[in-house]
Amino acid sequence: MSFTVPKRWLILIAVMLAFVPIVIDMTILHIAVPALTLALGASGTEVLWIIDIYPLLMAGLLVPMGTLADRVGHRRILLCGLSVFWVASLLAAFAPTPSMLIAARVLLALGGSMIMPCVLGIIRRTFEDERERAMALGLWGTVGAAGAAVGPLIGGALLEHFWWGSVFLINVPVMAAVIPVVFTLLPRAEATTPGKWAIGQALTLIAGIISVVYAVKTGIGATQPLLITTPVLIAGLGLLALFARQQLRSATPMLDLSLFTHPPLLAGMIMALVTIGALAGVELTLAMELQYVLDKTALQAGIFLIPIMAAAALGGPVAGYLSNRFGLRWVSSLSLAISAGALGFLAFADLRAAVIAVPAMLAVLGLALSIGLTASSIAIMSSVEASKGGAAGSLEATAYELGTGLGITFFGVFMSSVFGHTLLLPSGLAQPLAERAARSIGDSYVVASELPAEQASALIEAAKAAFSSTHSVLLTTSAVVIALLAVGVFILFSRQRP
Repeated sequence: MSFTVPKRWLILIAVMLAFVPIVIDMTILHIAVPALTLALGASGTEVLWIIDIYPLLMAGLLVPMGTLADRVGHRRILLCGLSVFWVASLLAAFAPTPSMLIAARVLLALGGSMIMPCVLGIIRRTFEDERERAMALGLWGTVGAAGAAVGPLIGGALLEHFWWGSVFLINVPVMAAVIPVVFTLLPRAEATTPGKWAIGQALTLIAGIISVVYAVKTGIGATQPLLITTPVLIAGLGLLALFARQQLRSATPMLDLSLFTHPPLLAGMIMALVTIGALAGVELTLAMELQYVLDKTALQAGIFLIPIMAAAALGGPVAGYLSNRFGLRWVSSLSLAISAGALGFLAFADLRAAVIAVPAMLAVLGLALSIGLTASSIAIMSSVEASKGGAAGSLEATAYELGTGLGITFFGVFMSSVFGHTLLLPSGLAQPLAERAARSIGDSYVVASELPAEQASALIEAAKAAFSSTHSVLLTTSAVVIALLAVGVFILFSRQRP
């Protein structure tokens, strides 16, 4: 399907507007964690579920929704997803308990899983020229990176004046404005992929991914015994094997598994998975450090992270230009290497004293990661034909969501372990309270609220010292992982077929 130039760019604007609330919702909750923890009396485990049930569930839904959009039309699925996301945001804003908030986040995941692959699929179908597509994906990457970065700032501003639910309620007027724009600008007639969308295969894939992710998450977090996680993991892997067999035997498979034979697509997915996981964990760690340890308000913490937001907004177009000029291999690898260096610096920097160096390094981190993530999108979406844009987009989105969910899980468990080992509890603390305080710095604050003033002050100071050490260990580990990823991506792109 061909469009005039103005029409192409209007369509890009429409799908970018649809994408904005999704990416903001990925990070806006990070800044609200302390407020909702205290308001709802949520435990550390409940907080982790509130944060990562959304990306983990989306990981199971994205591929089926992307392939469904290829068959019935991206416009139809996109509008359905926007409507579901609108309702779910309203329910989340007024959730009275942690369990109700988790349930609302499940519904948010359903809406988001319809939106994300459609956005990328529409861009792939609309922009056939490779250079134009790189620039379009660069602009899309700018919206994604800037939206994710501006989330904490918006959240901080809202929490300065309203209750924690306002971070969800903001989606309601945004969606009310976006839905008519999408309805008007997107063409009603669009090419679709032939073949049936087998709901049985879709359910097999959803159950398989969710089972594996749940087993990995609970196994790592030790929230369930091995007698439970092991059978769930085996069952999940069995379902995924069954799904793969169905696809290989089908004349019109729901998901073309040959996509995974493209080195650029594989490299792009690995980049998205690891980088977004590290970024999600780093953002959560910094937000908690700023509020819990440095005693900044939510708004002040959001302002502190502005350099990441501003620099990330430039990364998309820069990535599109650099990729066209120097190739994805060098752009991807160098951006990741620079990100690793920035994380290594921030791991040992004094966030109180370094008024120039820290903001500058945050900007370097935001720019480098934004370039790397946009390069991964260009690699993935340029590896497939237009008719498979929804499927490729869903694979990329799955990598993002799975990376976010597992990143939060790994960071949460790692954070809890390091924090518990470094926390020096004040004497005289009852054993049940001591055990809860050692789980996380949020739990330490909850326990402190139940103690006499002197003992509460001692516990909070000990928790601050322990979390500062934890923060350094986490960022150092992230730097090492990103550095290894840079080498791996460089090697994968060397195997790219002409």
